[in-house]
Amino acid sequence: MGTKKKGEEEKVHRSFDEVLNSILGDMDAILNIKSADIPNIDLYMDQVLSFLDEKLNYTRRNSEDGDERIITKTMINNYAKNDLLPPPVKKKYSKEHMETLIFIFYFKNFLSINDVRTLLEPITDKYFNGEGAVKYDDLYDKILNVGEERMDHLRENIMDIYKASGETFGDIEGEDGDYLRLFMMISLMSYDVFIKKMLIEQMIDEIRNK
Repeated sequence: MGTKKKGEEEKVHRSFDEVLNSILGDMDAILNIKSADIPNIDLYMDQVLSFLDEKLNYTRRNSEDGDERIITKTMINNYAKNDLLPPPVKKKYSKEHMETLIFIFYFKNFLSINDVRTLLEPITDKYFNGEGAVKYDDLYDKILNVGEERMDHLRENIMDIYKASGETFGDIEGEDGDYLRLFMMISLMSYDVFIKKMLIEQMIDEIRNK
């Protein structure tokens, strides 16, 4: 019985390690849509949806979601209606539209629609039509490039949390210990996200107040 229990525990740990390593290995894909990958021609709605589905497919949480659009026509129409996205020209969407949609996709996962609008309005107003001090492509790529440069730091941070979680409740064996350590890791990462989200929201409030 003891040998079986130990084997089951090792299987649980290996499974969790495999998931963690898989996520860490796939992190480079998170910022994988460079401006050069986006068509430099205006696209109709169906073409926009197909492109974003293909490029953002890795964000799907469950395989059962495979038939659902990552971004839908209704979403895009609502973004334009609520001034998050400049309206299309003759029902076509430019490269700048695509880049803005990708910004919206990332931001809306943890910010309200009002916050996303407040954050993006100065960007789309100043740089969307090729005006201003920075080209829209350059702005988009610079953000992705700096994000990529910080991936190693982010991996190290996640591994530090993983190690700290593994050292906690070390005296508790079996499924209880596994779950407590997993709960610890999720709690620590959530705390990190919570603090950063509060900071982001306060910075957006400053933008709104100005």
